[in-house]
Amino acid sequence: MPYRVLILSPDAHDVGSLRQALGNARDGPFVLEHAATLSDGLRRIEGGQIDVILVDLLLPDSQGLACFDRLHAAARHTPILILCAPDDEADAVETVQRGAQGWLSKGFFDNYLVPQSLRNIIERMKVERGLYVAQARAEITLNSIGDAVVSVDMAGRVDYLNIAAELVCGWSREEARGRPVAEVIDLVDADSGRTITSPVDAILHTDQPASLSGNAILVSSQGRRIPIEDSAAPIHDWDRQLVGAVMVFRDISDTVALTTKMRHLAQHDFLTSLPNRALLSDRITQAIAMSRRNDTAPVLLFLDLDKFKHINDSLGHAMGDRLLQAVSQRLVACVRTSDTVSRHGGDEFVILLANERRARDAALAADKVLLALSAPFVIDTHELHTSTSIGISTFPLDGTDAATLIKNADTAMYHAKDLGRNNYQFFRQDMNTRAVERQLVETNLRRALGRAEFRLHYQPKVDLQTGCITGVEALLRWEHPEWGLVMPERFITIAEECGLIVPIGRWVLGEACAQLVRWRGIGIPNVSVAVNISAVEFRHRDFFTHALEIFDATGVDQTRIQLELTESVLMHDVAASALLLAKFKAMGVQIAVDDFGTGYSSLSYLNEFPIDVLKIDQSFVRAIESGTGAGRNGAIVIAVIDMGKNLHQRVIAEGVEDEAQLAFLKNHNCNEGQGFLFSHPVNAVQMQAMLGNGWPC
Repeated sequence: MPYRVLILSPDAHDVGSLRQALGNARDGPFVLEHAATLSDGLRRIEGGQIDVILVDLLLPDSQGLACFDRLHAAARHTPILILCAPDDEADAVETVQRGAQGWLSKGFFDNYLVPQSLRNIIERMKVERGLYVAQARAEITLNSIGDAVVSVDMAGRVDYLNIAAELVCGWSREEARGRPVAEVIDLVDADSGRTITSPVDAILHTDQPASLSGNAILVSSQGRRIPIEDSAAPIHDWDRQLVGAVMVFRDISDTVALTTKMRHLAQHDFLTSLPNRALLSDRITQAIAMSRRNDTAPVLLFLDLDKFKHINDSLGHAMGDRLLQAVSQRLVACVRTSDTVSRHGGDEFVILLANERRARDAALAADKVLLALSAPFVIDTHELHTSTSIGISTFPLDGTDAATLIKNADTAMYHAKDLGRNNYQFFRQDMNTRAVERQLVETNLRRALGRAEFRLHYQPKVDLQTGCITGVEALLRWEHPEWGLVMPERFITIAEECGLIVPIGRWVLGEACAQLVRWRGIGIPNVSVAVNISAVEFRHRDFFTHALEIFDATGVDQTRIQLELTESVLMHDVAASALLLAKFKAMGVQIAVDDFGTGYSSLSYLNEFPIDVLKIDQSFVRAIESGTGAGRNGAIVIAVIDMGKNLHQRVIAEGVEDEAQLAFLKNHNCNEGQGFLFSHPVNAVQMQAMLGNGWPC
């Protein structure tokens, strides 16, 4: 493509010489245009597409530096060369200081270097223009991203901050330029408070990428403490020589807050904020370890509220929840800071007296608790009266580990209830009532499979936006010939402990698959069935093989099967769980996390496992109706819904019982719901009628 040259000169001889020199140039071609006055030249420049300007500073309408300044203002990004006599180069030199690219001496225009120089100047300007565009693009990009970017020179002094870095660090680019990076990026360890060396310092010595280790906190110039995560890398010139370093970091306050919340949730009861079973077990284990050094005797008090079910049933779950919160506050006030009050579940609490010297001192603590709970609880307009039955176990007489101590205190508590409630009882070895019950249930369980006493009931899952049934959950029931319909709460734990859960679970999966096939045979092809898988089943070495045999034997569409597992089951062995779930996923089977938020709540597993569905535990959904739905507990539901969306997982809310809960869930775009508001669990025939009628769509 030709180079377009504008010659501004009133000297016809000079113009002719330039035409001859450039017209014959081997490095051409050049297209030459001519104007004799500055005003004519400026008008031509406005038309654009001029690659270089050759100007004589002695024009009829403008001379000298004033002439150049006007021309340069009009063509700031076009190369300008001055045409001057050899003995009159002073102004030409000055114009170079003001932006000219150089000058050509009159009388030497026919030099073969002239066209070559023009070509080089034009090409160089094109390169500079490209570099400018690239730099501008990079600058806009860096200022548009959310990550903070700071670069330093070889002396470790700041030479650049983007806008995000200015906001996080509290320094403007001008204020920070030239300052030591440690002054602009003030880093401390979140745990110890000690100063952390910036990773760019290491890079300047090692010429290797680096990053912060541990929990880094950036202290801004205003004193704000901001948790960050970062990466840092060396900067090289075109000879691959180290010339500086760049650090990219981001404010992770929201992530840290969510992680902290989920970690707290993993160890604390959502309603009372008391330590949960997992944390209590850890603290009992610690107390046992310390007792051997401190000559102490840890004691457990297992409490169950008297008449709580009556209050809960008559005044509703919301009032029951508020009573539990009030009870927890009184219990905490009864003990020392070294002790632990834990909510064990429902209306059960466990108190760990970690530093008792004498086991009989536990009686004093029990009396204090009985007295504290004997006073009425005033909640709104209601005056509520409750008491508690307390079972006491001591280390090492009644157990040498957390599980045994809890179990024996629980046994003693039931004995206290049998003796009229509102009292306490120390554990004794003859308190074996529950053991007898366990043996009775186990014996009957072993006969139940052979006698075909198990049944499956089904509860629909409903799309909250359309109201359509999206699938069903299979729920196990035991139809005992003498006891009647036995709910899982009575026998599942025993079945898990004695290993019967494996054949029972195999029957449940087989029956659920067979029912799907039967429904498909009568024209109900699109329904899916969720089956709960216990920890014992999931960890059984033949679980996958048995499942595959069931799928093959029934001919079920495996994409219509959903396996529900709790967080604790998955987290027992993450690597093994991930491998097994991947095998099921490859077959099209869906994976759901049941009771999400009540187990370990380790966010990392959400990416480790091929999860399709998160099921919000009904305890969180129930909290919505308690009047706290817009607060902490509602925030947990919202967080799980948002998390599911971001990870492309469907979210199902369990235990939906009223319209207020439904409205809250729909308002926050929860995908599906399940609970008594839609339907109680029903037998296969009733469920088939719902599906066959297209209810409720």
